[in-house]
Amino acid sequence: MDLGLRDRVAVITGPAKGMGSAITRAFAKENCRLALWARDTGAVVPLQAELAASGTQSLIVACDLLDSAACEAAALQTLEAFGRIDILVNVAGGSGPIGKTGAETSAAEFDEIVTLNMNGCFHAIRAVLPAMMAQHDGKIVNVGGTFGMRGRAGRMAYSASKWGLRGITKSFALEAGPHNINVNCVAPGMVDGPRFRDKVCRNMARQLNITEAEAARRHAADYALQRITTDVDVANACLFLASDAARQITGVDLPVDGGWAAL
Repeated sequence: MDLGLRDRVAVITGPAKGMGSAITRAFAKENCRLALWARDTGAVVPLQAELAASGTQSLIVACDLLDSAACEAAALQTLEAFGRIDILVNVAGGSGPIGKTGAETSAAEFDEIVTLNMNGCFHAIRAVLPAMMAQHDGKIVNVGGTFGMRGRAGRMAYSASKWGLRGITKSFALEAGPHNINVNCVAPGMVDGPRFRDKVCRNMARQLNITEAEAARRHAADYALQRITTDVDVANACLFLASDAARQITGVDLPVDGGWAAL
């Protein structure tokens, strides 16, 4: 598809791991110039080589998202390389403890995932906003989760972090709107991949004494479309919200879950 994103400068956090690689490739296919912010820059090198082979211009930027000064430095490095920042996609995050009740979750586990999933996005948004405000244009897409739209037993800490991200999204949308900046949240359901198969399905299989394949089928049966979301599904939603096709959409939570959170 052509969403009019050619030559737009897109910052992507967590660009090479999990669904991040699919999101990065999707923006590359739309001919964006990419600033790939990551703490583990070595993991991004093979992806950058792949992008270069297809003609995509990209820059790897070392950045600890939990360090506000590091995010500001990453934004400056991006501006020095490309001259502007048009899009921020906050992908980086974690899953937190799986299968633990709130009472079983330690204070350290709760603090770790809430800090990662909320503070990292907050610092990245603060770092890019001045450039977007100066050019009176910008799109910010936060990757949340449907457990931030409905509670989930056994995922309290993660759910809390994604509920918090919704508040960050909506407040920034109100504040940045007068500067022609859209701020939205894509909320994936379960996304097929190693984390889903090796953690979520394995945990359910162990608890219910079923196979991991059966656990995956049971998860799919919870959704109206009866299938698990893929990373490409999430990437397509991010592309839409980062494009001018979504020019009049801001502050929303877009579930990409086959029909679970909203139905």
